Amino acid sequence: MSDDDAAVGGAVQSKRADARRNKETLLDAAAKVFVASGVDAPVRDIAREAGVGLGTIYRHFPTRADLVIAVYRHQVEACAEAGPALLASSATPYAALREWINLFVDFLVTKHGLAAVLRSDTAGFEALHTYFLDRLLPVCAELFDAAIAAGEVRSDLTAYEIMRGVGNLCAGAEGDDRYDALRLVDVLVAGLRR
Repeated sequence: MSDDDAAVGGAVQSKRADARRNKETLLDAAAKVFVASGVDAPVRDIAREAGVGLGTIYRHFPTRADLVIAVYRHQVEACAEAGPALLASSATPYAALREWINLFVDFLVTKHGLAAVLRSDTAGFEALHTYFLDRLLPVCAELFDAAIAAGEVRSDLTAYEIMRGVGNLCAGAEGDDRYDALRLVDVLVAGLRR
């Protein structure tokens, strides 16, 4: 390989990394706008939040459904990646589990709005739900099992039951200012302690 070929390869990798970061910035901005204004928020609000033009958004996501699905998958991945990092950096496995569940709650409150948009596509919605469980259930189980092994939490529940309970507490939270899902989830998580 010549020096010129290596320089071209490095430039291509750098360009791909920049494109990936820009897309992640756009998805983060869309998620933030969706949380604040709902999934029907104008695309121009997302563009403004991301610091890009409308054309950039439509180039990556030709339809709103494409954007909603991408935000959903992006948030699932962020939540999945956070689990092992929290377990490695937290003072205790229970502290890691508690912090991860708080991230999961933030995701769920956004997800319910996203899910409403996708419900008309039953097969697509079911595929996303399967993806959600396949990615997040093992992360929750790893955190919960670590907290059990440390003797910090009760062992008569499963990670699925915890995720389902948290999910049920979050259902409908996005539309009711009088209801604080995170507060009730904190009560649930505190109840896991031995």
